[in-house]
Amino acid sequence: MNAIKETVHIQTLTQGSIISPKGFSAAGVHAGLRHSKNDLGVIFSEVPAESAAVYTTSHFQAAPIKVTQDSLSVENKLQAILVNSACANACTGKQGLADAYQTRAWLAEHLNIPEHLIAVSSTGVIGEYLKMDKIKAGISNLHPVPEAAAAEQFESAILTTDLATKKWAVQATIDGKTVTMGGAAKGSGMINPNMATMLAYVTTDAAISSVHLQTALSAITDQTFNQITVDGDTSTNDTVVVMANGLAGNAPLSPDHPEWTVFLSMLHQVSEQLAKKIARDGEGATKLVEVEVLGAASDEEAKKAAKEVVGSNLVKTAVYGADANWGRIISAVGYSDIEVNPDTIDISIGDHLILSQSEVADYSEEEVIAYLKGEEIKITVNLHLGAGHGFAWGCDLSYDYIKINASYRT
Repeated sequence: MNAIKETVHIQTLTQGSIISPKGFSAAGVHAGLRHSKNDLGVIFSEVPAESAAVYTTSHFQAAPIKVTQDSLSVENKLQAILVNSACANACTGKQGLADAYQTRAWLAEHLNIPEHLIAVSSTGVIGEYLKMDKIKAGISNLHPVPEAAAAEQFESAILTTDLATKKWAVQATIDGKTVTMGGAAKGSGMINPNMATMLAYVTTDAAISSVHLQTALSAITDQTFNQITVDGDTSTNDTVVVMANGLAGNAPLSPDHPEWTVFLSMLHQVSEQLAKKIARDGEGATKLVEVEVLGAASDEEAKKAAKEVVGSNLVKTAVYGADANWGRIISAVGYSDIEVNPDTIDISIGDHLILSQSEVADYSEEEVIAYLKGEEIKITVNLHLGAGHGFAWGCDLSYDYIKINASYRT
């Protein structure tokens, strides 16, 4: 599935959130896992929802991922997602797995729904056990409601070192019905999804089978969440889950549906916006960096090159220091595992053409430096080899990244 190029009418809901689609509600509370902030949250659908998920490729998938996979293996449906911060419940062995199953059981009893309709997620410090007494008490205080304040409480409950909550919502017409999609995410450090610690949740009232939902999610994740990097580290807990409860009343979506691309565009926009918010909120970051690669031999090669550039520590530090050192950009392209003609490279920083056909262009370094002092930086690389096109997103690398991660557990 190639990147979504079709132009469809999709409305961004500026005040929208994870509970904007019909039938969804949320809650977030302070259970005592952190000193004072919300640390336990839930998303709830009034009816079981067709669901799909993607997970970290780490060999050490955390206990909550295994429980979520077990839940989805029954009928590919979910009705609730429980998320805790402060503790990743990763590399915790048999006890950690038993604890994850226990939290699922407690929420099932609290919401009066079957256990297999519940997914669980955790984020925080690796190698520590969940504070089960506090989680049990916190679950008893989770009362999901379809209110904006409740969605905000959930959004804050899932954060770790994030400086900001992350949400996006869109709406479109399918089969004459209003279909809504909302999302929430967290992620700031340990971000290099292959799929960070990165967690993302998307809800929609669209009618679609889990099979087609999984196909769409897997393809779009490769174009969005898997194209961000903050520090090159992949977490044990990365998860993206989509729930579709069908309450919009449209005819079930599939690749044969005449408005299938509308749904794909909605999912792509929500995923891309959440991914960019994660990249912008990288630990210690001061700038969002977008890299676009054109003219590659394939879309896959374009994505690879873009991610190499945005993930280069030398590029990231140059952006932080507003240093127009384009040599670092071409070096990253040079070591990427793609086809390159060394004589045909164009590089632009913002609207400033720096390199043309692999030779230095006539540009003002002072103007490029002024551009690099902004908060959103765009780097464009044209390989002039084919029609391949791809994006990647990241952030600059500042002194504060060292400070945050040197004292993460203290």
